[in-house]
Amino acid sequence: MNVYTFKSREPDHGPRPPAGEPMFNLPRVIIWLGAILIGIHGVRSFVLPAGIDLDLLLYFGFWPVRYTTGVFASGMAPGGLAADIWSFVTYSFLHGGTMHVVFNVLWMAIFGTAVARRFGAGRFLLLSALCAIAGALTHLMTHFGESVPVIGASAAVSGQMAAAIRFIFEYGGPLGSFRRSDAGAYFMPAVSLRQSFSNPQVITFTAVWFGLNLFMGLASAPMAGEGTSIAWQAHIGGFIAGLLLFPVLDPVSRRRG
Repeated sequence: MNVYTFKSREPDHGPRPPAGEPMFNLPRVIIWLGAILIGIHGVRSFVLPAGIDLDLLLYFGFWPVRYTTGVFASGMAPGGLAADIWSFVTYSFLHGGTMHVVFNVLWMAIFGTAVARRFGAGRFLLLSALCAIAGALTHLMTHFGESVPVIGASAAVSGQMAAAIRFIFEYGGPLGSFRRSDAGAYFMPAVSLRQSFSNPQVITFTAVWFGLNLFMGLASAPMAGEGTSIAWQAHIGGFIAGLLLFPVLDPVSRRRG
């Protein structure tokens, strides 16, 4: 890992932390997005009749069977072409059970917060949407034609995790070997992807993350007791997208070796 001189002031380039914002408060975008995810699941679980909830899944879940030649060409799938497009994102707002949504919101609160602080709400939401799309595309390529839907924010959250590890373990970052304790830690310049993977913390985190996802997926483990199989390929698609999209969306100038 490259060693850089650390100065106890904030970087001169890129956005600065909002003045007066407590370091450990969740960003508003995280609060609102988490509330939306929980609220949608609550309405589906306790308000909507089963028939309407099924319609919701048909219109907004991600169904690989939609994109088979016969179904796609006929336009007979619920929602038609519009749903063929929007379901690449809307599936991430639906969840298979209470523990499913709770775990996703918790992981988003941990890793998404770091990214939201650095990116701001707009870039954070764009990253999340693009990682959800990448997760859906990866699942489509590996489960083409299947009639079982994919739902959940896990691909988007995986992308947030990947984006977070691009800077949180950096020298002076919030979890770096030498770290700052103020909000400026979230704005430390990042290194290239290649240099990032010379950091043992990044390597360890990534290896454990991939190992757990592969284990749970190949073992067909249920999601937190909810009885729903884990779409681990979608997680990996979102994670890789987060790694690659980080420098494109990062508002802080990159650190040079």
